[in-house]
Amino acid sequence: MVLRQLPYLLAGTFPDGPLAGAALTLWMAVLACAGATVLGIGLAVLLDRAPVPLARAARALLACLRAVPVLMLVFWTYFLLPMLAGVHVGEVRTVMLALALIGAAYIAQVMEAGFDAIGRGQRNAALALGMTPMQALWQVVLPQSLRAMLPSLGNIWVSLAKDTSLAYIVGVVELSTVATQVNGRSVGYAAEVFLAVALLYFVICLSIESVAAGLLLLTRRRARAASRLRRAWGSVALAPARPKG
Repeated sequence: MVLRQLPYLLAGTFPDGPLAGAALTLWMAVLACAGATVLGIGLAVLLDRAPVPLARAARALLACLRAVPVLMLVFWTYFLLPMLAGVHVGEVRTVMLALALIGAAYIAQVMEAGFDAIGRGQRNAALALGMTPMQALWQVVLPQSLRAMLPSLGNIWVSLAKDTSLAYIVGVVELSTVATQVNGRSVGYAAEVFLAVALLYFVICLSIESVAAGLLLLTRRRARAASRLRRAWGSVALAPARPKG
């Protein structure tokens, strides 16, 4: 029975109807993770470079976002945003926006800790070489912070992927909603249906975590290659010159 319903669990009635099921869950997760990462890094840079009063206000706002349950944030975004902005935002976009906001709040905190972990010494060295404070942050501190915080970012991405299951509150037909529909049509197969759903969520989360692991491996390889290149140039510069003749 589950095999017969597997195409519906994967994509709903697509292409004859709107995208749904696991494909829609993955689509929302990828866009929410990308938006949260970009916005979170931007907020972390803002917290690092902004004046103290503005930074404190931003930290208070981010703390409020982290304190609000994801379900309530999705609900408020769907009903309050059209009232405040005067525009209607689709259900899927509402969920992605809410997840990006709450993910950015966590990523900003993680990246700010990463900036602090690098220390002032490297910033001062970059400033001594003629870089501006923003250049030192962007070219020296941020790459090292990203490499150190990629495991934490991967955890946040996986959490956002699982939080897409809360999209049912605004009528989004994602994987858990499709599973409920299938279970309603196939009485007596609840264990098999939700076991298949658990496996699909596992595959989605494992894929997202693999992206984070791959990025971490790539950055470490580049860091080791750059370190070997610096040592090679240093040994050449320190090598004694051979006497002529």
